Amino acid sequence: MTDFTNYHFSEEARIVSESIPGERSRELIQQQIELEGSVVSYPRSIPIALKRAKGAIVEDVDGNQFIDFFAGAGVLNVGHSNEEVMAYAVEQQKHLVHALDFPTENKLSAIRKILGCLPEALRDQYKVSFGGPTGSDAIEAAIKLAKIKTGRDTIIAFTGGYHGMTSGALALTSNVGFRSKLPSLIPNVHYVPYSYCYRCAFKQKPGACQNQCVDYLRQVLENSHSGVPKPAAIIIEPIQGEGGNIVPPEGYLEDLVRLAHQHDVLVIFDEIQSGFFRSGEFLSWMHTDAVPDIIAISKGLGGVGFPISGLIYRKDVEAWGPGAHIGTFRGNQVSLAAANGAFDFIERHDVRQHTKEMGAYLMERLETLKADCPYLGQVRGRGLMIGMEFVRDADTKEPFPSFVKAFRAACLQRGLLFEVGGHYNNVVRLVPPLIITPAIVDAAVDIMRDALTFLLATEPEFARADQSLTLA
Repeated sequence: MTDFTNYHFSEEARIVSESIPGERSRELIQQQIELEGSVVSYPRSIPIALKRAKGAIVEDVDGNQFIDFFAGAGVLNVGHSNEEVMAYAVEQQKHLVHALDFPTENKLSAIRKILGCLPEALRDQYKVSFGGPTGSDAIEAAIKLAKIKTGRDTIIAFTGGYHGMTSGALALTSNVGFRSKLPSLIPNVHYVPYSYCYRCAFKQKPGACQNQCVDYLRQVLENSHSGVPKPAAIIIEPIQGEGGNIVPPEGYLEDLVRLAHQHDVLVIFDEIQSGFFRSGEFLSWMHTDAVPDIIAISKGLGGVGFPISGLIYRKDVEAWGPGAHIGTFRGNQVSLAAANGAFDFIERHDVRQHTKEMGAYLMERLETLKADCPYLGQVRGRGLMIGMEFVRDADTKEPFPSFVKAFRAACLQRGLLFEVGGHYNNVVRLVPPLIITPAIVDAAVDIMRDALTFLLATEPEFARADQSLTLA
């Protein structure tokens, strides 16, 4: 097993400015406000201006170094500025950058590696197609392919799902806040409950559930009065990301795919965030026996942050001809080279196993926080895609987004970055680079513990008379 210590600037945070943001960061954020469009979002909740990064450590313009458990929204799976992977991209830039969809050895190598990471029995059953450079582009392509193949128009998506911000992808995204000011998107999209056992839509207790969420979908598909026409496809995240890093229970995906195929409905797995080894396998559905028809990939596929997206789909789904789906920047050669480098790096250093071990270790450390914090309702995840759901009361499970907001700010001041999500914006979403070390995990959890201790001791809103804390 590789020791990844030297792939990072350090294994701990370093805060040198009096507060966050520092003086220079404040200056650049103000310039950004004046010059850049108001859709900018991340600096509003994580107010820093970045200068450089290596591994799981990012440095701002004031010299502060932060442990990055955000990883560019799950993009930097092999770490920031990974020199072994960057070498592939640098070499490619010397020869060819842009090639539309012409064949190159570089691209064919990446395709072979993608297919070669599928279960052995399935590798010959799939093809790969590249579209535009973002995950949203992959979703748009998946929708188009499903509709062309089936001749049908309806798509079924899931509550809590996030698939992107373009018109089609946004129509499949359940957060109404993203589209509250848009009068229309693509039509004929219908939502059913995701298997979110901590907040079961059917009020079932753990261990008593009979897969009612799949039964509900069965009613939608089989009842002619459900109001839902026969769909072209069902689209689902095998691990729900923005929805709160939710891992569905064993058997759920298998039952869902089986039901869809019984009704001649295609299944699209959105692996844009949960894929590229984040779960410990190439794609997160590979932890199950479910087999999708179409898979959307992006994010980590670009190695060290180069933009790329694509589809992996069964050969019997092939239904479009030349030019039916195009994109000027599809399959960029530098991004493909970085993908090749990332695949090789992961194989050479057994990152799959490292991810599983670090995920288990991080979960174990977070459970110690849960035992001491009255507001941490659940720790869940697979590999290094982990969620911490905060609630006001463990019994009622009332969401506690104000605590999460304060917790993120307190962690930022101490040198830890992460994003917040969940159905109620009450989930800390941890998606660090896969090459984190035990020392980095320990440093991150220590920051969380210190931040929790501070909030519970000093903020009147979060004080409780029945607290008996051992966080300090």
